[in-house]
Amino acid sequence: MSDKFLRMSEVRRRVPLSRSQIYLLMSRNEFPKPVSLGARAVGFLESEIDAWITARVAAFRQEKSA
Repeated sequence: MSDKFLRMSEVRRRVPLSRSQIYLLMSRNEFPKPVSLGARAVGFLESEIDAWITARVAAFRQEKSA
């Protein structure tokens, strides 16, 4: 896994959700929260986004097999 920072546009390319859906999931603690990179900039850890995607796929497969 990588510790590269991803901006929101990069996260949205990886995750098929709108910006508002991502913020809603963050407010519910269901999506990784960004890290402050400065006064007006945030970034998401690539490793956390990858782990979230992997968990979602695993949950889907478990649901499907039940």
